[in-house]
Amino acid sequence: MSQSFKLRFDQMRDGDPTAPEATEAPLGLHSIYPTVGYTRNLCLVWPDGRKLFANYAYLVAGEFEPGDETNMIRLSFSAQLITLRGYGLEPLFIALLDHLPRFILASDPRYVLDEDKANAVVIEMAVEKNE
Repeated sequence: MSQSFKLRFDQMRDGDPTAPEATEAPLGLHSIYPTVGYTRNLCLVWPDGRKLFANYAYLVAGEFEPGDETNMIRLSFSAQLITLRGYGLEPLFIALLDHLPRFILASDPRYVLDEDKANAVVIEMAVEKNE
């Protein structure tokens, strides 16, 4: 039995199955995998709501290119070539080495503030068929 099912069952038994559990973390806190596991996917989310996921098992190579202002990460999967552009992407690249990121959310570049650029911020994502 899963832990979340047990929590929901306990809430139902207490009479309020809709009350959020104080220990439940919002989705944003699960943007990386907390422990090493076997089945892992990387989900890309665009500002318009479009989503794509790729399984880490098919990740063949990754490349980080530092730039003056923006950085670039190329991820070569067996069927796709994914290109990420943004600010401060080196920590994201290191996390990708260990297959930790679960979601990568792209931000609209016009809403990125200068203080946001100190953290990893993806402003452009492109997916191409790998030949």
